[in-house]
Amino acid sequence: MEVKKMLFVTDFEELWFDALQSLMALRKAGLDHVVLMHVIERKIGYYTKEEKRRLMEMAEVRFIDWAESLFEKGMECGSYIVEGNPVPKIMSTAEEERVDLVVISRKKRTRLKKLYVDSKTIEFLRKTTTPVLVHKYKVESSGRVNDKLFERPLLATDWSPPADRALEFIVALKGIIRKLQVIHVVTEKAMAGLGKMELKKMERESRRRLDELCDTLEGEGMEAESHLYIGDLTQIENAARERDATLIATGTTRKSAWQARWLGSVSQRLAEVSELPTLLVP
Repeated sequence: MEVKKMLFVTDFEELWFDALQSLMALRKAGLDHVVLMHVIERKIGYYTKEEKRRLMEMAEVRFIDWAESLFEKGMECGSYIVEGNPVPKIMSTAEEERVDLVVISRKKRTRLKKLYVDSKTIEFLRKTTTPVLVHKYKVESSGRVNDKLFERPLLATDWSPPADRALEFIVALKGIIRKLQVIHVVTEKAMAGLGKMELKKMERESRRRLDELCDTLEGEGMEAESHLYIGDLTQIENAARERDATLIATGTTRKSAWQARWLGSVSQRLAEVSELPTLLVP
C-alpha cells in the first residue's frame, strides 16, 4: 500500500505549512504528489460575491507560496479552492484525484481550549474509504508540530480486516519508521463471563499472536515490540504515552450514523481524545 499521492485539507487555522512539512518524510515511502485543498464552508447567512472572492484570493496566494516550496523539493502539486459542504467536497476530490491518504485537522473549542472532532469530521471519517491522518499540534508545546511524525508509531490491532490494512499501510512506511509498537487491548466486554482458565488461555493466545506478528515484521527489516493491555480505549492512549509514540494507527470500520452514535467507534474516539496524530485505515 504505497503513499504516492496525498490530499492535504486546510482551513488555514488548524493546519499550517509546518504541518505539511512534517509529512515530507513520506517522500522516502513514495510520496511525490500533494493536492492542497481549502473549502469555504457556507455559514449561517451568506457571503457576498466580494467576500467570497476575497477569501478565494487569500487561499490562492497561500497555496501558490506553499506549492513553490513543494516544487523545490521535487514534488508535484495541485490545489482545489471550493465553496460548499466540506464532507462531500473532500470525498469527491479524494476520489477524483485517487489519493492514497487524506490529511485533515482536529478542531479546537475556543472557550475551554479543549480539542474535539466536530460532526463534519466524524461524518467524513464514517463515510470515507481512504486512509485518513487526523493531524494534531502538540497541545503542551504551544502549537508546535512534531517533525518526526513517523519515527515511533503505535499500531493498535484487534485482528480485524481493517486492522490488517492499517498494518499493511504502516509496513509500507518501514523505511521511515525507527521502531513500531504493536498493542492489543483485551476488553472487559470480551472477558465478561469467562473463568480463570479461559482468561489465561485468552491472554496466552493474544501474546502468541502479538509475538508472531512482531517476528514477521522483524523478518521484513522492521524493529517491532509488542504489548498486551486489558481495559478500554484509554489503554491505547496510556500505551502511547508509556512508549513515547509519535503517532497512533488503527483500522476503522465504516458505520451508519446510528451505529456511530449509539455503539461508538474506538478509532473515531481516538481521533477525538488522543493528543497524538491519529492514522485511521478503513
